[in-house]
Amino acid sequence: MSRPAAKKSLGQHFLVDENLLGVIGRLAELGPDDIVLEVGPGLGVLTAYLAEHTNRVHAIELDRSLEPRLREALAGRGNVELHFGDALQLDLAGLEPTPTKLVSNLPYNIATPLVVESLDNLPSVGRWTVMVQREVADRFFAKPGTKAYGSVSVLVQLGAERAGFHPVSRTVFRPEPNVDSALVAFRRKPLPNGYRRVKQVVSGAFAHRRKRLPNSLELAGVATRVQAAAALGSIGREPGVRAEELAPEEFVALAEALDR
Repeated sequence: MSRPAAKKSLGQHFLVDENLLGVIGRLAELGPDDIVLEVGPGLGVLTAYLAEHTNRVHAIELDRSLEPRLREALAGRGNVELHFGDALQLDLAGLEPTPTKLVSNLPYNIATPLVVESLDNLPSVGRWTVMVQREVADRFFAKPGTKAYGSVSVLVQLGAERAGFHPVSRTVFRPEPNVDSALVAFRRKPLPNGYRRVKQVVSGAFAHRRKRLPNSLELAGVATRVQAAAALGSIGREPGVRAEELAPEEFVALAEALDR
């Protein structure tokens, strides 16, 4: 069967180099009891490897035209369940058995929202090993005050700690992307109390990145400038501060101060 053409509109870059599979396996710390969630199985190269090394694989694919190729690649593997649909819309927490790890070559256009939403919507997942654009990988664990630091950095760092990193050559994909990629692994840590509220504050804080934090929060409808300035003062910050200057833990304190 000929290889299907990747669809640019879906951010598809198929993993075709099997030499990378061992690196993924090590970073993911795969074990025989693992229930793995894979989003964007593509041609099934990684899926087949996961099936060999874990208890079960839930593979979520949006592109229905890949079904014949996937079923051929996974023939005889009874521990793989294919689910067709949009991973951002499906009830992933309702999968049975529930996933314990997320291991994926993530389509570029859903990588960030999928990872962020999985932090609180997939509490059973304890470890992530994802292949993403290098720029996205750098963003996940960027430091405050850097260009890469943003809302994604804050939310990921509040819910996880980095466990591994591996640059990935463009040549492992077909078609070759025009950007560099990286494998990044991180493990769950307890979410702070009131995480949903913190998420709202973080999103509002970075919604108007060039503005002072009180202005951005007011424009986003999270708090008035007066409320935001008072809350910042209570955590030892000046009202003229910008969102990228606050460390992740400070956003937790800010959310608590706003609610007081």
